[in-house]
Amino acid sequence: MPDPRVDREFRRQVGESVDLLAEGTDRWKVFTPFHFDDGDHFVVILKRDGDRWYLTDEAHTFMHLSYQFEERDLQSGTRQKIIAAVLSRFGVEDRDGELRLGISGARYGEALFSFVQAIHKISDVSYLSREVVRSTFLQDFREVLADSVANDRLSFDWTLEDRDPQGIYAVDCRVNGLPRPLFVYALPSDARARDATIALLQFEKWGLPFRSVAVFEDQEQINRKVLARFSDVCGKQFSNLAGNRDRIQRYVSDFVAT
Repeated sequence: MPDPRVDREFRRQVGESVDLLAEGTDRWKVFTPFHFDDGDHFVVILKRDGDRWYLTDEAHTFMHLSYQFEERDLQSGTRQKIIAAVLSRFGVEDRDGELRLGISGARYGEALFSFVQAIHKISDVSYLSREVVRSTFLQDFREVLADSVANDRLSFDWTLEDRDPQGIYAVDCRVNGLPRPLFVYALPSDARARDATIALLQFEKWGLPFRSVAVFEDQEQINRKVLARFSDVCGKQFSNLAGNRDRIQRYVSDFVAT
């Protein structure tokens, strides 16, 4: 039988807007007035682990967000950073997608409100615009290169001033100090891939010695024809940044070393 003292103390602390439903000896379903924008209520479960009680969403929050986002979109870039900050702020643990918050002593009310706030703020990542996420991809791209080569070897947003005074044919990052410099492109969209294609063709026309490499935000999202034309003029390609950080760093470091 469930412990009636837990029921009474929980209700006393959190008020009448919250209800409990016993679903076993050490498991209670917590009904709250809080919900996602689509009307789906937050899932909050009160459970016991040994001699300690905790709240869990039983992985519902991330499952709900997965209806709108791919899993990789929640595990990288701005969304991942926001989620990590929220978890840290409210002391919530992410156990392979399950959100958990231990209850200290018998402070059910404090724990519940912290847990609900965490879910609410995590759900807010759905409001992030594509432009904000893209800007973080470009920032992450720079950080990966800065971790691969000494900063004095890197020129971001490089252009050939004597032949291109208006900066039409830009390189996202030029790795310097090599007989044949490495031109590295960050490609979050079809438009950027087209621009890079045109620039690389122009560099070939000018007879510049160089090697090229591209890092996509998500190569699968690039139009097939755009990607085919780009592949004709670019050397090495990485299909995404999130899953290839170590490979990109090794590639650039090895290129410089050899």
